[in-house]
Amino acid sequence: MAKYLLLKHYRGAPASVNDVPMDQWTPEEITAHIQYMRDFADKLDAAGEFVDELALSPEGTFVRFDGEGKPPVTDGPFAETKDLIAGGMIIDVESRERAYELAAELSAAPGAGGKPIHEWLEVRPFYGVPPTITE
Repeated sequence: MAKYLLLKHYRGAPASVNDVPMDQWTPEEITAHIQYMRDFADKLDAAGEFVDELALSPEGTFVRFDGEGKPPVTDGPFAETKDLIAGGMIIDVESRERAYELAAELSAAPGAGGKPIHEWLEVRPFYGVPPTITE
């Protein structure tokens, strides 16, 4: 089994077929989309392929260690994940092909007008077992 992240983007991926931004959907369309995601996660959980899911808020701040004292905090001027990453789902599947199959199914979540979004999802494998370092 291998773990993959099915990553949903706000922007940065090719445009989806049903490319109406979520902030323009009706409450019913948002509810239908979220229910699709829940049902999809439940199906994967029953198959033993679900690990976790996350939906990210658009708020976010960069922080780094800069010596003693208060860490510097900035809101730019570089590309920030809060503008790019909407969330994702972690799956544990037998093959890369299965990860692609599930990403394609997740891409069909409904959006505006109740029609499938057909959004592009980024499929990212997790690193395997870290190598043992010997000296």
